[in-house]
Amino acid sequence: MGKRVIGDNRARLSRELVENYERLVGSLTRSLGSTDIAYDALHETFLRLDRVSDADTIRNPVDYIFRIALNVAKDGWRAQSRRAGTSDVDELLDIRDDMADPARIVEARSEIAAVKRALTELPARTREVLYHISVEGRTSQQVAAQLDISVRTVESDLKLALHHCADRLDYTLPRRLGGRRSRAW
Repeated sequence: MGKRVIGDNRARLSRELVENYERLVGSLTRSLGSTDIAYDALHETFLRLDRVSDADTIRNPVDYIFRIALNVAKDGWRAQSRRAGTSDVDELLDIRDDMADPARIVEARSEIAAVKRALTELPARTREVLYHISVEGRTSQQVAAQLDISVRTVESDLKLALHHCADRLDYTLPRRLGGRRSRAW
């Protein structure tokens, strides 16, 4: 057998890639479903030819290049599946900052002022019941025990507070909270 020249396989594969480039692109496009991916895979394959050892015997260089390109594409898909997709990134970048809208800030401040006014119009115990249940998240039983009143009184005070605030803010309470039926029902 003749003496092998260092880089013989690399040179041979590079030559075959150049000579069969269009054929390889076509085969890869059919296998991968995208011309862009086929071009990218072949480009990366060309860069990887430097890693090919001369110790290996390559019987069919075009098939060898094709298999490398397929593996390159598969590696790319695996890496892509671990990253956020383009649409995920676009969604994250498209988050609106609602707080920056001056009209919303003015509207929110106006509503807060209206709630404060409505709360000051309530009797002290009714206001306290509303606070313990809606802000602190306590149950009617816990509030009744703390204020030394009945659960029924707590529920009555809560209903009074909700109706009063809804009336002052021009809101309609849901039926489950004792709201009125609309005319459509």
